[in-house]
Amino acid sequence: MKKAEGYDLIIVLMVVALTCFGVVMVYSASSIMATKKFHDGFYFLKRQGIYALLGFGAMAVAMRIDYHFWKKAAIPILLACLGLLVLVLIPGIGGSAGGSSRWLRLPGFSFQPSEMAKIAFIMYMAFSLDKKQDKVRFFSTGFLPYMVVLAVMLLLLLKQPDLGSSLTLGCVAMVMLFAAGTRLSYILSMLLLALPFLYYAIMHVDYRRRRIMAFLNPWEDPSNTGFQIIQSWIAVGTGGVFGQGLGEGKQKLFYLPEAHTDFIFSVVGEELGFIGVMVIVAMFFLLIQRGIRVALYAEDNFGRSLAFGISTLVGLEAFVNIAVVTGIFPTKGLALPFISYGGSSLIITLFAVGILLNISSRVRVLS
Repeated sequence: MKKAEGYDLIIVLMVVALTCFGVVMVYSASSIMATKKFHDGFYFLKRQGIYALLGFGAMAVAMRIDYHFWKKAAIPILLACLGLLVLVLIPGIGGSAGGSSRWLRLPGFSFQPSEMAKIAFIMYMAFSLDKKQDKVRFFSTGFLPYMVVLAVMLLLLLKQPDLGSSLTLGCVAMVMLFAAGTRLSYILSMLLLALPFLYYAIMHVDYRRRRIMAFLNPWEDPSNTGFQIIQSWIAVGTGGVFGQGLGEGKQKLFYLPEAHTDFIFSVVGEELGFIGVMVIVAMFFLLIQRGIRVALYAEDNFGRSLAFGISTLVGLEAFVNIAVVTGIFPTKGLALPFISYGGSSLIITLFAVGILLNISSRVRVLS
């Protein structure tokens, strides 16, 4: 095994910068609301600061663990996560909010198992793809088994319900399979087969159907279903080129729902303008580009698949969040990695980046 030669410093810098920026923006987006609701303007700032410290700790630990360890642990971690996804559905154990059961309530902290389940599934995929290698070109041995495991996980996620995480995980699985050499015809056939189920999952659930209608024409019901995306457009639009100034945004003053979580990018647009938005987009682009380079130059197939899966997940979540905020995609509850408020997402994502950094320390060539 190759000796560690040093971590990818660009990944480290991008992740630290995005996370610290996220802590600042969470405070900017939430202080007024926190003052009214909790009588403490620093409520969300303090919690996000603690989550960031815990996340950096998890990243530091993962950086120092040889990534080959996750090959041995992949199946147990996957089974444990499946068990946790079952637990959140049990009344009295799982915590509910907004009609969804996605959290396990712990003293002073809520944990969202779906965030860890995404990483567990990527570990399992990387482990299995490394084991099968050339067999991935055969349907019965290299494609169907992954679809069975994916279907079980998606079923549990949809029961919460969490369509956003389900779609994200499904896309990551298909990208990893394609990168590993699975026949494109298998992937396209599965996507076509999934379309009727996706249509049913959206159009036969009232709130999802209303989101689609609001996406197609938000001005038809601007005070209800179209309210959030319209307020997001107003926030981004009023930011102009240079923004209103950090902390000077108006849409966060009880106009824009979820300003410190799913729609924090709108606040960035209003307060820091087009320039601030493009800097954040460029940082994500550079982070994902370096992550893919780590995957390309990893010393073995397991490291290659693991790095590619982690990079794809972070990049896809960032892209979808920004697309939702700008109205390119229908409204969906996905956090902006490193920036949105939330402990589970931040800690698990930083942990995953730690794994990516450990892989980067053992690449064959990286410049």
